[in-house]
Amino acid sequence: MNDPKILSDDPRLTAYALGELEGAEREQIETAVAADPALQAAVEEIRATASRLTAALEAEPLPEPVPPVHLESYHTVRPARIFRFPYWGVAAVAAAACIAVILVWRELPRVAGGANRTGAKLAQATAAEKKAAETAVQGAAQPSNHIDIQFEPPTSAGTMEHVGAVVPNPPPAVGAPPSTTTEAVSAPSVASAPVGEEVVKLSPFEVKAETATGHHATSTLAGTRLRTSQADGSSSVGAFSGTAGGGIAGYARAQAGKGAGAPPLPRQPGPPFNTEVYGYVADNDFLAAAENPLSTFSVDVDTASYSNVRRFLAGGRRPPRDAVRIEELVNYFTYDYPAPKAVDPAPFAASLEVASAPWAPTHRLVRVGLKGRELSTADRPAANLVFLVDVSGSMDEPNKLPLVQESLRLLVDKLKPEDHVAIVVYAGAAGLALPSTPVSHRQEILDAIGRLRAGGTTNGAMGIQLAYDVAKANFIAGGVNRVILSTDGDFNMGVTDRGDLVRLIQEKAKSGVFLTALGFGMGNYKDATLEELADKGNGAYAYIDSLREARKVLVEQVNGTLATIAKDVKVQVEFNPAKVQAYRLIGYEDRLLRKEDFNSDRIDAGDIGAGHTVTALYEVVPVGVAWEPESTVDPLKYQRPETGGQQPDAREASSELLTVKLRYKEPDGNISKLLEFPLTDTGEAFAEASADFKFAAAVAGFGMVLRDSPHKGAATLDAVEHWADAGTGSDAGGYRTEFISLVKQAETILPSQG
Repeated sequence: MNDPKILSDDPRLTAYALGELEGAEREQIETAVAADPALQAAVEEIRATASRLTAALEAEPLPEPVPPVHLESYHTVRPARIFRFPYWGVAAVAAAACIAVILVWRELPRVAGGANRTGAKLAQATAAEKKAAETAVQGAAQPSNHIDIQFEPPTSAGTMEHVGAVVPNPPPAVGAPPSTTTEAVSAPSVASAPVGEEVVKLSPFEVKAETATGHHATSTLAGTRLRTSQADGSSSVGAFSGTAGGGIAGYARAQAGKGAGAPPLPRQPGPPFNTEVYGYVADNDFLAAAENPLSTFSVDVDTASYSNVRRFLAGGRRPPRDAVRIEELVNYFTYDYPAPKAVDPAPFAASLEVASAPWAPTHRLVRVGLKGRELSTADRPAANLVFLVDVSGSMDEPNKLPLVQESLRLLVDKLKPEDHVAIVVYAGAAGLALPSTPVSHRQEILDAIGRLRAGGTTNGAMGIQLAYDVAKANFIAGGVNRVILSTDGDFNMGVTDRGDLVRLIQEKAKSGVFLTALGFGMGNYKDATLEELADKGNGAYAYIDSLREARKVLVEQVNGTLATIAKDVKVQVEFNPAKVQAYRLIGYEDRLLRKEDFNSDRIDAGDIGAGHTVTALYEVVPVGVAWEPESTVDPLKYQRPETGGQQPDAREASSELLTVKLRYKEPDGNISKLLEFPLTDTGEAFAEASADFKFAAAVAGFGMVLRDSPHKGAATLDAVEHWADAGTGSDAGGYRTEFISLVKQAETILPSQG
């Protein structure tokens, strides 16, 4: 499979230019750059910009050392492996790197558009210039106010970049008027603006002054347009000459006198800065059954993609194509599959169904469903849990650490008194915030959760190491032993290479401790990293976008989230070439296995929790239906073409469409067991299929539309809504009804479809 084309706005290009890529990823980018002059120009521009920024920051004094007080109260264990990282020693370097990446990212679209730019390049703002502006602005504040000064480079209309510092003064008086903010909407590149009686050359930098009453004044140059924003979110735009009223100080005084009286005007924010990362996914193509009779994959009970897609659509944006993993959309929902009988030795049962594919009526759609054995809370073994919580600075947002804390409180309330909980935190260093504590001391656990605070960089590897050490030290034989990781996945310190993190998790998984990865936040979210860590850590991955989602994962499905009933579950489907001309697996692109992997107990695969349902869909082209393979190979010269391992007469004699084979291991076992289930196609139409079949097909169709899959056929959002309506069924929890609302939301965002 060929690698996708590297574009000039690919964030990996920035990382390569700044020397932050390693291994195969660096080689891939290096090869692409060597072959593309446009990429070469982009890399040179990135490096030049970074050099200018580095030079501008070298004259700035280092900040005073600030100890990571949010970790000081935490216990430490095994001191040889755990240490306090000196945040202050690298603060300036980290700040410079972050600023460089932000500005380079903003410049990438212009690099991609060509070398012809309008306006002057970004220039330095010297310490003297900044000091002069700060001094002048102080006159705009009343004695009881403070003023914040920020230096910002002017950009295109409607956008601003922040590259400056904050200067606090005494706190505001009680009863200060409503806050008013003024931002520059546009400005020339270089000019001089009077400040009081002096003329301060601001180069391409602007100055923003903020008083304690909330009033901002931003000025650089003649012709600058200024937006004044009120506390209620309304705003107005006006012009500032840069010369009248005493320059920036005069403008600050004028704004402070206006209060909230400016006429409202809708706020026009620029696009948010985004460094989210998703793994590349290419839709599975059709395979000829005669040449490829076996399809093998690992089961997947992850649900993160669905709630993440919901987050994008709720925010009015189409999700990135690679954020849409169809199997995770389908498996977000539970289905009414029959559970294994009490006398059955297997921990799950299989349910097969086939009907016409709604988006391609001449094709058949096969559903393979698995249902795990239910387990009540009373029957669940005692649990040894370690909450591994990212408390780095990137988690200091309402939808991150505060939501983590609320989610973990919900989980603690569902645990049994004999269960144990420990809390490990990590930022620049890792610490033990709570030693393993019985849930009978519930308040002690809740208090420890409430004390968590965010700050510092992210050394995830150190936290992972400590969490597994704590779990292993308190291991319960025959019990539930699990690390629950809560993070945005932005590991930026210590072991940061995704491959090394995965190898670390793989090694730790051998200890018998399972992993649950819970993702939080947006903007810097690293979906690809968390998905792979959960996959290799014998665990599952969910994205928590709301407290309702936390309740679904950690309350409604708590036993499935905690208790594994089968591990290394693999599926292999053998198609009968006498009935099947071609087939394709819908989703599971990053779960595919070689046919030889099915019988190898050394190969890791997915796990099934108590009560979990797992669904896989195949689109099948029956024999006799027109179909042309996308590509062919020349006839073999030295051997006969394979016949799928069966004689033609044996294939003709069977009425079976396919056979599903399953392999699984007991949670504490190392030898797999085999199950087989044949399926015969009776020609059922889609309208005659079960409600679960229709709904699963609707969700798969929704995923294909969002991904703009080449195999979506007649699937449209209108059609998806119709199929889902027909498959709503009893809808426990209202999740299927919510899905239909999500489809309607997508109709307002995606381009109209024919």
